[in-house]
Amino acid sequence: MHDYFIEMKNVNKNYGGVLALKDVDFFLKKNEIHCLVGENGSGKSTLIKIISGVVHPESGTKITIKGKSFKALTPIRSVDEGIQVIYQDLSLFPNLSVAENICVTEYQKRKANIVNYRRMRKKAHEAMEKIDVNIDPDKIVRDLSIAQKQIVAIVRTIATDAELIIMDEPTASLSKHEIDELLNLIKKLQKKGLTILFVSHKLDEIMRISERVTVLRDGKKIGTYEASEMDDNKIAYLMTGKRFVLTKKKEIEEKGKKILEVKNLCKLKNYKDISFSLYEGEILGITGLIGAGRTELALSIFGMNPPDSGEILLEGKRIHFRTSFDAIKAGISYVPEDRLNEGLILQQAISANIVVPILDRIVDNFGVLKEDK
Repeated sequence: MHDYFIEMKNVNKNYGGVLALKDVDFFLKKNEIHCLVGENGSGKSTLIKIISGVVHPESGTKITIKGKSFKALTPIRSVDEGIQVIYQDLSLFPNLSVAENICVTEYQKRKANIVNYRRMRKKAHEAMEKIDVNIDPDKIVRDLSIAQKQIVAIVRTIATDAELIIMDEPTASLSKHEIDELLNLIKKLQKKGLTILFVSHKLDEIMRISERVTVLRDGKKIGTYEASEMDDNKIAYLMTGKRFVLTKKKEIEEKGKKILEVKNLCKLKNYKDISFSLYEGEILGITGLIGAGRTELALSIFGMNPPDSGEILLEGKRIHFRTSFDAIKAGISYVPEDRLNEGLILQQAISANIVVPILDRIVDNFGVLKEDK
């Protein structure tokens, strides 16, 4: 009987001379919640891709899954061994229903020509019941919230009889309330006998959810530790090699210029009687549960959800944005909740994505784009 679900020894990976992983040993116990932490560029994503078979390590790497040895994995082999990865983008089909997304892997395997929708809905319900969640199986995924999409991605792994679920930064776009629900769901998965590898930057989540923590820094393994032995300061030091002293921020004695003012803003079924001011150099947080109106309020300020009544003042002048383009010209930017699907044009280059809000500034008199500019 093997105590480890996966054992990886002497894992190395180079990308054109750039070291991604060097001599990393990684061990994952069966039925544990294990957190993998490290700064950007530490090698977390590369290690996940090796486990999922997307990336092959250098020769000399030894991988053992449930007692079986491999030099390298393929995506199919990884799935066959019960490994499923939920990436940050969730990899869902937005134009398909919840049930279709949950059961898509099964139909790929069976290579069925005709879809039995009654059987599909039944299987989707059974998978959801295993972890006590309930989402309408006929609802189109694009119409779900980020939190609901996260649940669909998790349920899909349940439907494939996964034994190890790897979650890559699963809380990046969730509110505090949604994070709490997700962490509780992960605990339920563990009780069902699943092994969880949880990748996160957020130290409080790591402390709450994990039993053991593996720290990577600059492609090297710093160590694996019992979560009970860790605290925020120790994890931060292991991740960065630096010690930080936190001090309470001093109150600003004099506020700067008032940049934005919202007065009695109302939007039917969105929000009611919202007022606040934002000053130069200030960070203002707006929070609330799902459906509280946070996103709708932000979109109103950005010209994409006109309010029914109330005032928005920018540097003392009342504004009436008809479009988001008007807001951009006035100096307001918006980073959406679903950054991947709503904030980026995935088919376009990084340079095109960066300049897309200001295309009017980089065209000639005939409206032709100046590539060099």
